[in-house]
Amino acid sequence: MASFKVFQDWLPLSIGIHKVIEERLPTLGAKNLRNALKVHTSSTRYLKVLAHAETRFDLDGNPAGEVTAEERQRALDTLRDRFRKAAERKKTEQEAKQRAESLQRLAQKFNTR
Repeated sequence: MASFKVFQDWLPLSIGIHKVIEERLPTLGAKNLRNALKVHTSSTRYLKVLAHAETRFDLDGNPAGEVTAEERQRALDTLRDRFRKAAERKKTEQEAKQRAESLQRLAQKFNTR
């Protein structure tokens, strides 16, 4: 699928593109196609493009529909939520690291005999 322009350039995919892919790559299989499209369309890079796009594209990179304001907003919301969760994880990890370092310093202080 990477040989198609729309995937190379991370362009917003046209609605129903899975049917066209199935026709062009019949040996791919429905499950593999579903998984590949899910990975691609849920990627941060794709969502960033989708959040600011107005046009969808077919496999060859030709315009094939529009991205609605609701779809753009959903992409933005997903990105915000993803970045918020990543920041929370990073903060939690940093706090845990600081606690561990404090405990280690305290243990060293009391283990010196």
